[in-house]
Amino acid sequence: MDANPENTTHLGNNSANSSATIASRRAKPASRGATESKADASGRNRLGLSADEIKNDYRIGYMSRQASLAGRKEVLTGKAKFGIFGDGKEVAQLAMARAFNKGDWRSGYYRDQTFMFATGACTIKQFFAQLFADTNLEHDPASGGRQMNNHFATRYLTPDGEWTSQKDAFNTSADISPTGGQMARLLGLAYASKMYRQNPDLAGSVKFSVNGDEVAFGTIGNASTSEGLFWETMNAAGVLQVPLLMSVWDDEYGISVPAKYQTTKQSISKIMEGFRSEPGLPAFHIEMVKGWDYPALVEAYSDSAKICREQHMPVLMHVVEMTQPQGHSTSGSHERYKSKERLAWEDSIDCLKKMREWMIAEGIATTAELDAMEAEGRKQVDAWRDEAWREYLAPLESERDRVVEIYNRLKAESQHVDLIARATQELTRTPSLMRRGIQASMKRTLVALRDEVTGAKEDLRRMLDNYAQENQRRYSSHVFCETIRSPLAVPEVKPAYDATPEKVDGRQVIQKFFEIQLARDPRVFVVGEDIGKLGGVNLEFEGLQAKFGEIRVTDTGIREATILGQGMGAAMRGLRPVVDIQYLDYLLFCFQGMSDDLATLHYRTVGGQVAPVIVRTKGHRLEGIWHTGSPMAMILGGIRGIHVCVPRNMVQAAGMYNTLFKGDDPALVIEVLNGYRVKEDMPANIGDYTVPLGVPEVLREGTDVTLVTYGACVRVALETVKLLSEVGISVELIDAQTLLPFDRYGRIGESIRKTNAAVFLDEDVPGGASAFMMQEVLEKQGAYEYLDAAPRTIAAREHRSAYASDGDYYSKPNAEEIFDVIYGMMHERNPGQFPAY
Repeated sequence: MDANPENTTHLGNNSANSSATIASRRAKPASRGATESKADASGRNRLGLSADEIKNDYRIGYMSRQASLAGRKEVLTGKAKFGIFGDGKEVAQLAMARAFNKGDWRSGYYRDQTFMFATGACTIKQFFAQLFADTNLEHDPASGGRQMNNHFATRYLTPDGEWTSQKDAFNTSADISPTGGQMARLLGLAYASKMYRQNPDLAGSVKFSVNGDEVAFGTIGNASTSEGLFWETMNAAGVLQVPLLMSVWDDEYGISVPAKYQTTKQSISKIMEGFRSEPGLPAFHIEMVKGWDYPALVEAYSDSAKICREQHMPVLMHVVEMTQPQGHSTSGSHERYKSKERLAWEDSIDCLKKMREWMIAEGIATTAELDAMEAEGRKQVDAWRDEAWREYLAPLESERDRVVEIYNRLKAESQHVDLIARATQELTRTPSLMRRGIQASMKRTLVALRDEVTGAKEDLRRMLDNYAQENQRRYSSHVFCETIRSPLAVPEVKPAYDATPEKVDGRQVIQKFFEIQLARDPRVFVVGEDIGKLGGVNLEFEGLQAKFGEIRVTDTGIREATILGQGMGAAMRGLRPVVDIQYLDYLLFCFQGMSDDLATLHYRTVGGQVAPVIVRTKGHRLEGIWHTGSPMAMILGGIRGIHVCVPRNMVQAAGMYNTLFKGDDPALVIEVLNGYRVKEDMPANIGDYTVPLGVPEVLREGTDVTLVTYGACVRVALETVKLLSEVGISVELIDAQTLLPFDRYGRIGESIRKTNAAVFLDEDVPGGASAFMMQEVLEKQGAYEYLDAAPRTIAAREHRSAYASDGDYYSKPNAEEIFDVIYGMMHERNPGQFPAY
């Protein structure tokens, strides 16, 4: 084989990569692999495969390539919006599929179609349905038309929210587009196997694991290994020793940028040599294998998966000399940035060509057999593509025809016959029928007929209303659980107290709650920095690791992104993790995963997957720029799909945790950072009471002004309310309790109906969560019409909080400032009773 003409120091000249530091037995010539694959008397070769099995692999790989080629054409001819495909990666994925057992998990990216076809987790017809954005879940079970093509998922929830058996399925966690975004979740999928193997109390989890034997297979492109998430995950996997098998598809490019700008030494396996296991120092098993060498790939994956599965040792599988025959995506051609020599070299090592040559040379198949197989494959792919298109189009044509039928009746009743005729023609002759066009046509027609009253027009109006609702449901459902597994369905149980309740530090309330929860449910575990031996920086988990063991209360490294992923992946496998992020200010390190992955999981699978992980953190005012965080606007804008709880104290926090553990939605709970030493009454039913989500609590009734706040600001507000009462102002103080959801029953609006004035207080920046609350109440609840004074927001300054007590006072809202605002409102309403001061 010719050396890579553009990168002779890298993978094209593999003599440089055959040193003892790399598992070079995998990077052998195809002819050597072929020699080892000769069939024995039983008809099977040393790979353990029959000729028919190898030919079937080739058939799947060839049809996958044809699906890629056909998919690009569908985009370029306008039938699909965008295409990104897995051509050039087929043979390695066939080998990976052979090592993938039922119960295993994949966390990959948008090149893995051949693997999905080989395992049967996706069909080629479903592949095209997703390309066409078919919203029918029977046609696109991965995403119901919500994800662009090659974003795969398997469904493990039934329509009523019940969990199906994962150990009997080839499982794929729902893909996302951000490069490296699959990595953190992958760690958690692998970590769950460690939990199932090492925690004997989980032996009854028959739906999810068989002794923790499941391997989490990850895939990533070589360029994306430059992302920090890749390195954080690799380090954590080595530390934890979990069954994670990481495949790097290396075609030496990241879109147009070559490896020399991406990776030190232009080789991920070379620079990960420090991760290789040594005697007494278990770490990684590292392999390198060529992406066109079928027998070497089958052997490499078989051996590596065995090590991973049995020893729980992570593996790096560096698959080199891969190609990308159509370039990165349908957005352009790689001919713009690759030379003719490079393109010719890539063509010479095309994995399917090389596999075909090897099969013929080894007598596994004849040229005539393969020609016939390929012809039949092309025909079958075209048939599935055409069938997927017809199934996608049929409901749209039916919906259009219903509108046209009303238009035909309108012609007999309306004076605007020509206009209706044009609308009919536009709908029936459009080359690209879409629901947006159907709905827009109805809307424009109704506007044009606004001066008429006819029966057909009313039918059109009703159809438009129903159509809009149907499509709202079609594209906007399942942001949260919609079954009895929703935490919103959990009934409220009030906290109960003894006649003389014990006064304890707030931290002890949290400690007692988690002690009960860990004892009650073996699926629950807590991971985070300093929570184990130390018991948390605020001692909220004091003594719990000693009682329940390291496998249940686990210290981690400083790696927030993969702490989140460790929980998310484990939650997808039936466990109930609590992810501890030490301070709210540190949430930024894992926020991308929360926003792109966790928050969208249930939505992007249309209810097919869920990850009931609780992210626990502590925030609001304490000391200094990076320990006083309250970035609520960022949170509210970035994690729709995750409940956001903002308890004012630890008793409320414990009730929220109990509610969340009874449901399947993910949640973020932000405890008050300066509340752990504040005395609270310990409830007698600490492990049983619940706090409903989206239900504010009136802490002080009043008649003059409604003051809405949450979290750490509640104590400041209580102080202010007392001061205001001394000057004759009656404030109704309401604790929102949760921001997502927010006031589901409109209780704040009812308060404003009584007081006719509203103030929204928090310590986010101006225009943040205070503005969010104002919109929710005045706009959505319609409370604006009850006001007789301009509504106000009180927020922190437009900078991080300065250090020390004076810095806090002048950076965050304080009692005197709140007093001024509310007194000023009362002065405007009744200057005689409340004179200026």
